Parts: sequence; C-alpha cells; structure tokens
Amino acid sequence: MARTIAEKRAAFRALHASGCFILPNPWDVGSARYLVGLGFQALATTSSGFAWTRGLADNHVHRDLVLAHLREMVEATDLPINADFENGFAADAHGVFANVRLAVATGVAGLSIEDSTNDDNAPPQFPIDVAATRVAAARRAIDEAGGEALLIGRAESMLFDQPSLDDAIARLKAYAAAGADCLYAPGLKTGEQIEAVVRAVAPKPVNVLVGSNSDFTLQDLAAMGVRRVSVGGALARAAWGGVMRAAEQLVHGRFDGFGGNAPGAQLNALFAGRD
Repeated sequence: MARTIAEKRAAFRALHASGCFILPNPWDVGSARYLVGLGFQALATTSSGFAWTRGLADNHVHRDLVLAHLREMVEATDLPINADFENGFAADAHGVFANVRLAVATGVAGLSIEDSTNDDNAPPQFPIDVAATRVAAARRAIDEAGGEALLIGRAESMLFDQPSLDDAIARLKAYAAAGADCLYAPGLKTGEQIEAVVRAVAPKPVNVLVGSNSDFTLQDLAAMGVRRVSVGGALARAAWGGVMRAAEQLVHGRFDGFGGNAPGAQLNALFAGRD
C-alpha cells in the first residue's frame, strides 16, 4: 500500500533523529525509481540536474516549473522527497513565505532554502540578518501547513573563490535559531571543517555534500557527527559525462563510445508495468 504524505514526512524526520544516511539526488522520474530499487531510504531533488534536463543553467528554472517537478517526483515513489528549493524563488521574506507554502503543497518531506541572491547586480549572498529572516519566513510557512515538512537552512559561504568557514558557521547558527531543522553548507572539504560545523549547530543535524570522488566513507562522516549526505548534481553529471563522451566519438565518425551503456533489457525490466 502506498505511503501517505504524512507517513513519508514522519519517516523522513525519523531518519534525522540518529545515525547517518545517504540522500541521493535523482534528476527525473526514471533516475528516482532506479534509486528506489537500490534500497535508499529517501531522495532529494537537484536544481542543477533538473535544469539541465530543460536545457537551462542551474538557478535559471522558473518557480512554477520547479513546483511541477517536485509534484512529479513526490508522486513517482513511496520515498520521502527533499526539495532543492534554491533561494525560495523570491527577493524578500514575504515571497519566500508564499513560495514555501506552494512547495509544501506538492507533498515534499523537506526543503532547503539557500542564502544566495542569484542576482548579478547584488552581492552573492543575502546579508546574514536578511537571510535569517527568510529562513524564519519559510519556518512560518511550514508551520502553518502543519509543521510536518523539514526545513533545511543552507549557507553558500564555502562555494566562493575565498570561502569563509567562520561566515558559514555564523550563518548556520542564525538559520538554526530562525527555525531550520537541519543545516547545510555545501563546499566543506576537510574533516576539520565538517566537525566544526557539526559542533557549532549541535544537536541539530547536518547535511554534507559529497559531489565528487572522496576518500571519506559514510562511516567516516557518521563518526564526525554528520547525519545525512547528499550528492547534489553529481549523479546527473555522471550521466551527462557518458552522453558527452559517446557523442564526441559520434561527431568524429566513431561508434566505440557506448562500452559503459546500461543494457536496454535491464532498463525495460526496471520500468516494466509503470505505464
């Protein structure tokens, strides 16, 4: 029997209570259903991976298209879905509130709000007080919708040419105080950085991004106190890498770029009975 939205949200919240789990990021229904078959306990959308399916750059997809994607992903599986909701698709806290209400209505089990402005004519991040107000607005929207969905506060401070761990920690602490249930600073590289973030926001759970090959194992990250591990657009980039390598062979008149392809029969068996 299919799980209800409330059951998915309860299961997702329980995953954050203890231990450490991997939260992989599919980019469409097919990739989501494949990950379900591997036994993962929850999934997260990826703004970049979805944008590329639309022929767009990351952070250039309209809010309504993202909402439709979230609804489709929620309906595709019985697993909880965490939404990459970018910066809330709004310039102010009022807009974040309204848009988060729409996102919660899609049935997602959690959503992240980042502090990037996505404005070439402004600083890359909102000031910390403004960003915290935006997180608080997202918190109110979730609470008014029943409070079941998790709110993830995300600081982008480690993604710039001159990353600042101190700024990331200050922001994450402010977002925790504003009502975020889980904290996330993509771009952490070392065990020392990860442990510093975990200590700073304890006892609230921390998400760590592993978007490329890493010497860390899940057990290593669990030992650092990490509660969940996502991969962002890495799986989508892996798929695109295969397409690009094969297509670059084709353009030179060669047909030997398909060696790593998944068998069609395996894919058909995976998706049999879905129509």
